[in-house]
Amino acid sequence: MQILDILFFLLFFAVVVSFSLWNSRKVASEGGTAGYFLAGRRLTWPLIGISIVAANISTEQFVGMSGQGAGDVGLAVSSWQLMGSLFIVLIAFTLLPRFLKAGIYTMPEFLEYRYDARARGAMALMTVVIYVFVLLTAVLYSGGVTLRTIFGIPMNVGVWMIGIVAMFYTAVGGLRAVARADLIQGVALLAGGLLTFFLALHAVGGWGTFVAENQEKLHLVLPADNPALPWTGVLSGMWIVMIYYCGLNQFIVQRNLAARSLRDGQLGVIFAGGLWLLVPFAIVIPGIISNQLYGDTFITPDEAFPTLIRELIPNGLRGFMLAAIAGAVISSLASMLNSASTIFSIDIYKRMLRGDVAERELVLTGRLATVVFVAVGCLLAPMLDNPRFGGVFNYIQQFQGYIWPGVVAAFTMAFILPRAPAFSGVFAILCGPLAYGIFQFGEGSWHSLHFLVQVFLSYCVIALLMAAFTLIKPRTVPYKLPVRADFDIRTGIEVKIAGGLVVAGVVAYYAVFW
Repeated sequence: MQILDILFFLLFFAVVVSFSLWNSRKVASEGGTAGYFLAGRRLTWPLIGISIVAANISTEQFVGMSGQGAGDVGLAVSSWQLMGSLFIVLIAFTLLPRFLKAGIYTMPEFLEYRYDARARGAMALMTVVIYVFVLLTAVLYSGGVTLRTIFGIPMNVGVWMIGIVAMFYTAVGGLRAVARADLIQGVALLAGGLLTFFLALHAVGGWGTFVAENQEKLHLVLPADNPALPWTGVLSGMWIVMIYYCGLNQFIVQRNLAARSLRDGQLGVIFAGGLWLLVPFAIVIPGIISNQLYGDTFITPDEAFPTLIRELIPNGLRGFMLAAIAGAVISSLASMLNSASTIFSIDIYKRMLRGDVAERELVLTGRLATVVFVAVGCLLAPMLDNPRFGGVFNYIQQFQGYIWPGVVAAFTMAFILPRAPAFSGVFAILCGPLAYGIFQFGEGSWHSLHFLVQVFLSYCVIALLMAAFTLIKPRTVPYKLPVRADFDIRTGIEVKIAGGLVVAGVVAYYAVFW
């Protein structure tokens, strides 16, 4: 690194942290739990959209998704983001109005209103475990890989550097600080990814040369026998993943719950879906180009994007790219920390352990939980530095299969089966990991199915059992959600137009790169 790179990197994070804390000081300190955990419910649609992108696009993508692009999956790994764009539009018109009208803080809170406290507690505990032991750990690890590959920083040191920065402004400023930091970091990471794309495309000889050399990697739909991402998995199980990720995943949905109005919430998530359409060019295609240029030097495909930065980005701009990538991991980490601490404080500490508790104590609990979660993640992250995990992107997606089927069944059946009994909610949450685990570790042909197909089959089993419970013992008293009387849930025409444009963009991708 040149002195200019180092200065730019330090200046970037000094500006980000100062800006986020300055803008959040009053809301976080004077707004109570709504101020700290939901930014005072004042987020506007541009801030929501960019913040969702910054929370979503991390080194999970820069390292893991780009690595799969460099490997056997190619452009098809973009289906995760393209399907996300499609389903986040769907969520904007279906689940989001219901959640905002109810005025809830967390996704587990909804389950208590619809089913009972057992369902809420089960989802809260499971979510915190998945966030800390899978998501936080994987994001910290992939950030450590990036710093080690580009700059030779030891894994342990890089992980703690990233964790401490994210912990600091998250614990102090809450969601508003996270969202304000995302405003800068989200723009930087997209700009950095697109800059890398153009430099890589120039290095490989232009678009025509790139397509000619990589034609077999430029397909979004892969054969049914592809072990990484077959079309059967995309068609069967990916929609379950997207309903969870875009509509029920706390660290994404928390920004929507903090929206100033339904219009801001809907336009915000649709804006995020539109920005996700840039991911194939900003992240996946650079990985494919990196494999073409430097594939012989990789230890694992996860090194594709970091190698591209090390070899192609000129001095001076390298500091910007480091800041963009470090900002990406810190944004995602901060979002997960804020959401995990929100669920722990409201759904576990207040609802399950303490009962009535002062707002000041609840905010303090959230801050302490943030510190503890970072420490656990930093201790576990270096353990993923092992080829047997099959790459960080695969690790994240496959292990989340334990939460997807049961949670999505509990929420979708809540609306499809309005008379589903209370106990069916906690049954779905607890049965999800069991059903998926049987497919993962069982014997015979079931074990060899792609994990997305296993997710789909697990969901079907749980949904059918919930339907049977409803026929045998339907609830006699209708459930009742809380209502924010002053909240307007009418959808404007501009929201419908924006949603249609994003859907058209997804269709265009599949038409060109089928």
